[in-house]
Amino acid sequence: MSEYQEVLDLLIKFRDERDWKQFHDSKNLATAISIEAAELNEIFLWKSIEDSENVDKNKIKEELADVLSFAFLLAEKHGLNPFEIIADKIKLNGQKYPVEKAKGRSDKYDKL
Repeated sequence: MSEYQEVLDLLIKFRDERDWKQFHDSKNLATAISIEAAELNEIFLWKSIEDSENVDKNKIKEELADVLSFAFLLAEKHGLNPFEIIADKIKLNGQKYPVEKAKGRSDKYDKL
């Protein structure tokens, strides 16, 4: 069994023991991802770039775990493997952002 499947099984067990699947429709899972991402952003709010690199790693771990947990549950709901869809997206982004045009630049692909 993969580490991903082990974590997913733990998430599902946790959710099901609490009868929370009823609340885990796509809209609410996506909203939860957004809210948890905002809480992750809050850790860095009003900090300089240098200070933002020295924030409490435990706070990052906690909020990032929430983001990933809801993302994994949303992927599972739709039969998607997060690692496959990330690999697919990297391939697509490679086409949109070829190295010879994008290296060292932060422009959007349609501005390269």
